Amino acid sequence: MTLDLFDDDDGARQAVETLAEGAVVLRGFARADGPYLMAGIEAVTGSAPFRQMQTPGGRTMSAAMSCCGPLGWVTDRRGYRYQPTDPLNDQPWPAMPGAFRGLAVRAAEAAGYPGFAPDACLINRYQPGARMGLHQDRDEQDLSQPIVSVSLGLPMVFQFGGARRQDPVIRVPLAHGDVVVWGGVSRLWYHGVLTLRPGDHPLTGDCRYNLTFRKAR
Repeated sequence: MTLDLFDDDDGARQAVETLAEGAVVLRGFARADGPYLMAGIEAVTGSAPFRQMQTPGGRTMSAAMSCCGPLGWVTDRRGYRYQPTDPLNDQPWPAMPGAFRGLAVRAAEAAGYPGFAPDACLINRYQPGARMGLHQDRDEQDLSQPIVSVSLGLPMVFQFGGARRQDPVIRVPLAHGDVVVWGGVSRLWYHGVLTLRPGDHPLTGDCRYNLTFRKAR
């Protein structure tokens, strides 16, 4: 990994860590937005509650999930897909809060991806013991756009591999406000997070939240 610095909107110096070609960590990029993002999470999940989805193979995911924006990502016995309605109530997913979209666009631009226009935001809630195994984000029709992943709350270890599941994996500790952005040649690289350890965060309590922004169509 390599380290660089950039000036944020307030003139403060923030660190950029390069994970691979096309993939970076923007350290602390979303820290100041934390209260607004949490308010957005509460608003979205008031209409589309967190739920633990099942994989096509019948495994219940340990992270609870909700979505917002024109499209939401769904997994069940029928497979992985994006759809415009929440399967719990057959209603459209809640609109993506402005604070969400604005942060995603700024982060993508800071990482070298101007013009990002996300149409889906996945909200994952991790409680102690939850994890996400190595996987690719490949259900999107538009693979030219990056993935923007925002960490809120408790620290967690992000894993970033390569184009093949068996490729070497690096472990990247993520703290509250860190944003990972990847695209280009690394857009389909395997990634995941290790098991969340118990703790307490002043904004999120015993949880870690992750906002993942994508351009699905």
